[in-house]
Parts: sequence; C-alpha cells; structure tokens
Amino acid sequence: MQLLKQHIEALIFVAEQNITIDEIQSCLKAAYDWEVTKKEVLEVLDQLKEQYSNEEYSFELVEIAEGFQFLTKKEYHNAVNTLLQIKAKKRLSTAALETLAIIAYKQPISKSEMEHIRGVSCDYSIQKLLEKELVVITGKSDGPGKPLLYATSKNFMDHFGLKSVKDLPKLKDLHIAENEIGTPADLMDTLMPEEEHEANMENLVNAAEQVMDTPLPEELEQHLQNGDTLPNEEEGKQSE
Repeated sequence: MQLLKQHIEALIFVAEQNITIDEIQSCLKAAYDWEVTKKEVLEVLDQLKEQYSNEEYSFELVEIAEGFQFLTKKEYHNAVNTLLQIKAKKRLSTAALETLAIIAYKQPISKSEMEHIRGVSCDYSIQKLLEKELVVITGKSDGPGKPLLYATSKNFMDHFGLKSVKDLPKLKDLHIAENEIGTPADLMDTLMPEEEHEANMENLVNAAEQVMDTPLPEELEQHLQNGDTLPNEEEGKQSE
C-alpha cells in the first residue's frame, strides 16, 4: 500500500462533500484491492490534520457529520466570503427557515405538529426543504392516521458543520437579522469556511426563536417531548 497517505488525501480533496472512513476504505478496496483497516485510516487522518495545521496552509482537515473535509482557515474567511458574496446565493424563505428550525429542534416531527407551533400550513415549506435535501422522511407515526415524520438530513449536518443534532446550540445563544442559508453549489463543495457555517447556524437559531420564543401549551409540549401524536393528527392525514 504505497503512498496510502497521498491516496486518502486525494479522496478527501475531490469528495463533493465530507467523506467517511467507510467510503475511504471502499474506494481503496475497489481501486487497488487494498484491505485498509479503520485504525490505519485514522492514523493517516491524524497525520493530515497535523500537517495542515501548519500556518503555511490556508485550509485544514475538519471532522464534520461523521466524515472529513478540507475547509479554509478562519484567517482567510474575509477573502473567501468576498468571493461567496459575488456569487448568487440560495435563499430560503422565512417560512421555510422557520420550518427547518422546528424540524431541527423537535425531530422527528409530523407536519401537524409543525403547524401547531407555527400556526400556519407548512406544506409548501416542507416540499422546498425536501427538494433542497435539508430534511428527510424518517417514517410514520404510530398514532391515528400514521402521519409522516420528518427529520434533518445528512446534507443539513454537512451544511451546518455538525457531527450530530446534539451539537445544535441552545436557543437564544445566537442572533442574526438575515435569513440567508446556503452557498453556491459550485463553491460549497470546496469552499465552506467555518465563518459561513457560523452565520448559517445563527440564521437557524434566530428562526427557531421567532417561532418558539413563547412557551408552548403545556399539553402540546408534553406531546412533543414524548414523541406522541396530537389529538387532531387525523386532520392532517390526507395532506400528508
């Protein structure tokens, strides 16, 4: 297994998003029939982390959503952000961002439960979030009508730079006035600086505050905490 480090480095570099250890092992097995152990991959990843921590490099190796990706260092965020501002950005409407925030903090959750929190229909917002692959359908509730349940996707984890939903910040920790989310597709693959992640996270938390700042009715909050369906869940059956 000559140049193992270089091969793994190349795989991380060309990966469209973060790449997992399993994916690295599978690629090397398919290409060279190498039986690389997880320990060997981790040792190389540690070497790469140390190598790119050197100030002569403008990017570093970061662990994101159970995978690894090269990201620019914070010292170069201004230059990168200038480029990002030149490019057209994908935007989510306020309604879609609020819906995404509810799903992120209350997942898995049904459409009816989202509408209880927002007070308006979430059909269009959910459809847009599914199209952008920020949320996924995780199954159906056992309650009346068996409504679909929604949760955040791996794409969501990649975009916000999270290892798991447990890393979501507490509400009111962050504030921002804008509702911008995402970066150009051609740049997100290779240029997603930490500052961009932080701004997007602030957007998400701010949206969550907008719709969940006031306490939920005690009965509804208890339902959500227990993962139960609500009494009027049957009403949303056809639209689900």
